Amino acid sequence: MSDGLSSVGNAARLLKAFLSREKEIGVSELARRLDLGKSTVHRLLTTLVQEGLVEKTDSGAYRLGLTMFELGQVVHSHMDLHGAVGPVLASLREETHEGCQVGVLDGHEVVYIDRLESSQTLRLFNETGRRVPVHTTSSGKTLLAHLPEPDLERVLAAAAPLAQMTPRSITDPAVLRAELARIRARGWSEAVEEREVGVASIAAPIREASGRVVAAISIGAPAARMGAQQRRRLAVVVVEAGEAASRRLGWTHETQDLREG
Repeated sequence: MSDGLSSVGNAARLLKAFLSREKEIGVSELARRLDLGKSTVHRLLTTLVQEGLVEKTDSGAYRLGLTMFELGQVVHSHMDLHGAVGPVLASLREETHEGCQVGVLDGHEVVYIDRLESSQTLRLFNETGRRVPVHTTSSGKTLLAHLPEPDLERVLAAAAPLAQMTPRSITDPAVLRAELARIRARGWSEAVEEREVGVASIAAPIREASGRVVAAISIGAPAARMGAQQRRRLAVVVVEAGEAASRRLGWTHETQDLREG
């Protein structure tokens, strides 16, 4: 194992040491548990403190940092999300016979955390866990459309310049912003051959109890099966699926009205 990989492995082992649920652990005790030198443990801790994963207490010992808590909250929310959208995703696939997926925002990319393949002979094969540029998919544009302005600015800055995946990809930030405004107004988004030639998709938001958009649910199919009229018809179905998943996360129209009011 290279020195770099060894350091990563030791850092992971160090973090796992806190699974003992002790409030804080000292350097000597960590070194003993990990069978590492105190100087090595101290270097690892210094790096982890800088990243917010561990923090030093007034006593000189160490405990998990706020970033670890935040990461845990993300994992928890994704687990809740899986449970909430599973039945909805199955119903959406049954009704449309097309591939259905749920995507979340990670930096300036969309990660698909759940997916069901189309039941039709001609289908798309996009694996769960795949990352794609956020501005090139219906899921990504739905997620962007509902970001607070400061967050949207950060994502677009990270994504700049906007990648051109196909001749139909949106690469002009002003054009993208106008598209996002339309998506917010109508409640759903579409992407026709913007990431891959011959592929079209439609997406709608999934909201948590507070009304914040945490994911997008979408269907994707060969563009030949997704003409303009068919997309409008399917948009109604996808929006209903998004609202069904949102209700399973505790969202209601009433809470959304209060949030917007």
